[in-house]
Amino acid sequence: MNHEPVMLNEVLEFIQNHNHSKILDGTLGLGGYSEAILKNFPDCFVLGLDRDNQAINFACERLKIFGSRFSARHEKFSNIENISDINSFDVYVFDLGVSNMQLSIPERGFSFQNEGSLDMRMNPDENSLTAAEVLRTSDEKTLAKIFFDYGEERHSKLIASAIKKSKSPLTTTTDLVNLIRSTLPQPLQRKMGTHPARRIFQALRIYVNDETKELEILLKALKNLKNNSLIIFVSYHSIEDRLVKKNFREWQNENLGKILTKHPLTPSDNEIERNYKSRSAKLRAFCLIQD
Repeated sequence: MNHEPVMLNEVLEFIQNHNHSKILDGTLGLGGYSEAILKNFPDCFVLGLDRDNQAINFACERLKIFGSRFSARHEKFSNIENISDINSFDVYVFDLGVSNMQLSIPERGFSFQNEGSLDMRMNPDENSLTAAEVLRTSDEKTLAKIFFDYGEERHSKLIASAIKKSKSPLTTTTDLVNLIRSTLPQPLQRKMGTHPARRIFQALRIYVNDETKELEILLKALKNLKNNSLIIFVSYHSIEDRLVKKNFREWQNENLGKILTKHPLTPSDNEIERNYKSRSAKLRAFCLIQD
């Protein structure tokens, strides 16, 4: 499970220019950001949050060398208000989307490149529908809306129709990929410039994990923080980025602080060449100033 934190140098530079004795890594994942922060700022403490227990276990093992300077908590970032000292952090970092760990374990069902069960739940312990159950129980209109709203898939109706007409249940990632490939004409697939299943997998993952609602709740909680703090978001699709951009603008208009990124920062050509998964990333930062 190779993991290179996206736009790490930019994240570290923002942190360097702000008070950074106590930092919240709200999307711990494999611990890439936390590890780099702990190494670069030897006097800081980092608390990592993740809704995925597998991520927590992996990161804790990886970061145990930092002793009491690092702690982890199994928690959705939308629940940060449950953290008793949430107002005591100087920096809050959130790297949105799916983690490399989740993509690297086929049985989690996040990757369209590996065969596994169509699960896609970031926390399998939660009582929520799997992606396979969403495909089975949703009607055609609902599926088309999910694919369009969360994947911005222009062929959402065509794919939704094919799914509901399928005579065989879609229980694995390969089942779904094969159906999408057989549904979309080859010339159209060549014009797409990306894997034909990419947007459908993204949409299902966002829907299964209620990611948009989770981000909305998080942003509302961050707005209510009572300390002077730096907030950094790295997002990977326009739905997330628009939400962050909208809230940052509203906060600035309400004189709650200042946007530090007039335009979102994006990865350098060298980073994209080195880590292709970073190509769609956008970084936005905000300095929250409250009494």
